[in-house]
Amino acid sequence: MSPWCYWLLGVVVMAAVTYIPRMLPLSLMRKRIESPFLQAFLFYMPVAVLGAMTFPAALYATSSVYSAAAGLTAALLMALWGRGLLSTAVVSAAVVFAVETAMLMAGVLHIS
Repeated sequence: MSPWCYWLLGVVVMAAVTYIPRMLPLSLMRKRIESPFLQAFLFYMPVAVLGAMTFPAALYATSSVYSAAAGLTAALLMALWGRGLLSTAVVSAAVVFAVETAMLMAGVLHIS
């Protein structure tokens, strides 16, 4: 089989994998969901999945776990104080930059 057939097969498989979970609920559920538990589950599921995917990446996205933890703490505090997404991202990035700069100046962090 030629290489473009593998590429085409991969595209078809990925299209099916992403289409089926979106199509099944629409085709199987004809009436409105009345269960409060199921409604809450479906409402919070995207937030939980996004959090589960984002949290580990936030801890390993910098040169040091300590600067990542400081940035994550700053972002959580900004979110708890009700700040917007842009200001939260800017403040957490500034905290990561400040902590990594301080660690470089102190000789604790070595970037090769």
